[in-house]
Amino acid sequence: MTSSHTDCHFCLQSLRGRKYALREENAYCVPCYDSLYANPCQECKQPIECNSKDLAYKGRHWHEGCFRCAKCSRSLVEKPFAAKDEVLLCTECYSDEYSSKCFHCQKTIMPGSRKMEFKGSSWHESCFVCQYCQQPLGTKPLITKDNENYCVPCFEKQFAHHCYACKKVITSGGVAYHDQPWHKECFVCAVCKTQLSRQRFVSKDEYPYCVDCFSKFHAKKCAACKTPITGLGGAKYISFEERQWHGECFSCAKCSVSLVGQEFLTQQDDILCHKCGSAS
Repeated sequence: MTSSHTDCHFCLQSLRGRKYALREENAYCVPCYDSLYANPCQECKQPIECNSKDLAYKGRHWHEGCFRCAKCSRSLVEKPFAAKDEVLLCTECYSDEYSSKCFHCQKTIMPGSRKMEFKGSSWHESCFVCQYCQQPLGTKPLITKDNENYCVPCFEKQFAHHCYACKKVITSGGVAYHDQPWHKECFVCAVCKTQLSRQRFVSKDEYPYCVDCFSKFHAKKCAACKTPITGLGGAKYISFEERQWHGECFSCAKCSVSLVGQEFLTQQDDILCHKCGSAS
């Protein structure tokens, strides 16, 4: 601007008929203003004089002509750009060097566009969708199967197991019984409803029973000791003429020798080894 002030605030020379710059209401001749206040250009290191355009980014300054991509040298004035390690790059050069590739379409995710990240991979926001319904997943809960992402409703509809007892989806854990999936909380004794997922149980007619209920309502009694035969742990039992014995109870009524796998004789309700039976 042309001076209406009298003298330069710094050198005190007359500003009459000369260009000057104002700073905090004080007038300076152009040389004084540039030497005192002009920012150094980040590129050429020369002062950015008051009659030049000063482009600033994160506390650094450039001449308009120096504000260029560090790789291809194209001007960045009024164009989108990105910074890497304090170096300015046009979006094309930045993408070639540093941008992530979309896991789905394998195209570059451009700087400034929204990027979704999941399990170490990146997606365009528009590519990060449910494999089944194709709706955007965004930040919603999701489940991955065979490297494909699904929203929870679609995954449950397509892949989730349904509890044999309550018919609802099993989202985690569960118990397999007779080739059928059960919720842990649904896998209970058919009589007393005690949870069986962490205790021994006995099966009858496709239903599970706790040991106490099975023994009380279904287990056959040993002809010798009169206690229930549960068959737990793979225990063997002997059956003969509608009577049953624990393997360890199936012994001669006189000499107590085990008769498991041996010939035996009967005498009324007793079973005897061949020796004791022949002597009777």
